[in-house]
Amino acid sequence: MTDFFDEATRARMTSIEANWDERTPIHVASLFYDVAGRDPQDWFAGYEWADLGDLAGLDVLHLQCHLGTETVAFAQRGARSVTGLDLSGAAVAEARRIAADQRAAVEYVHGNVYDAADLLGGRRFDVVYTGKGALCYLPDLQRWAATCAGLLRPGGRLYLVEFHPALVALGLMPRDPAETGLTLRGDMIGGRGPAELDATHTYTDGPALTRATTSYEWVHGLGEVVTALSGAGLQIRSLRESDELPWPRWPHMEQTPRGWWRLPETAPKVPLFYALLAEASSGGERGRSKTT
Repeated sequence: MTDFFDEATRARMTSIEANWDERTPIHVASLFYDVAGRDPQDWFAGYEWADLGDLAGLDVLHLQCHLGTETVAFAQRGARSVTGLDLSGAAVAEARRIAADQRAAVEYVHGNVYDAADLLGGRRFDVVYTGKGALCYLPDLQRWAATCAGLLRPGGRLYLVEFHPALVALGLMPRDPAETGLTLRGDMIGGRGPAELDATHTYTDGPALTRATTSYEWVHGLGEVVTALSGAGLQIRSLRESDELPWPRWPHMEQTPRGWWRLPETAPKVPLFYALLAEASSGGERGRSKTT
C-alpha cells in the first residue's frame, strides 16, 4: 500500500483507516446521515449540478466516498457507470448495502486513494468527484493531484467540493453558547505537517469511539490545491466560494429556504465551501471520450 510513503506516514494512514472503520456504524445509525430517509441529492448545492452538467452517458468516479450517500446521486442523475472508492472497508460494505437498498447501480472499491489507478485496473473516467472533508486526510497533494489526473480521460473533469480553509480555521471563542463571535483558531495554509487528533468523538450524533481514537489530519491551503492540480496538467475552469453548508457548523447559523445553513445576515460573509472544476487536456480530441 502506498509504498512511496515512509513508515511513519503509512502508520498514520493505518490509524485513519481504523478510526473510520469504527466511525462507520455510528454514522450509519446517526440522524446526521439519515441514510434511510434523506434524499442523496440533498447533499449537493445547486451550483454543483450546474458545474457538473448532464451526466447521462458518462462514467463517474467518487474518491473517498465514505458511505456513498452522495455517490448514489450520480446514478440517480443518469451516469452510465458510477464507482466509489474509500479507505474504510467498513464504509465500503455499508455503501454497498445502502446502494442496494436504493436500487442504485454503483460499484464500490476498498482502498487508499493513492492506489486508485491500480485498484481500478487502469480504468479512466469522464468525471472524478471528491471532497467535503477528504483532503485533510491526504499527506501529499501533489501525488493526489497526479493520481486524479491519471484517472481522467482526455477532456475529463475533476470536481472538488471541499471545506474552505476559512471554515476550518474559524471557531467560536470562547466556546459559550451565548457567544456568536468567530475568531481565527487554526491554520489556513499548510506547512506544519500532520496533526495528531483525539478522535474519540465523531462529528455526528451517537456514541463515542472506544478503540481507534487517534487520527491525523493535514492542512492544505487553497493555493496549495490549485498549484497541485495545475502542476498535474489540469486546467482550472472555475473556482466558486460559498457561504452555505449542508449542515449547521455553529449553533447560531440560520437555515436557508432550500434547507442548507449560513451565518446570520448581521454576521460577516465568510466562505465556508469552495468548488473547483478542473479539466484534463483533450489531447487533440474533440469532446469527451467515451472509451478508455
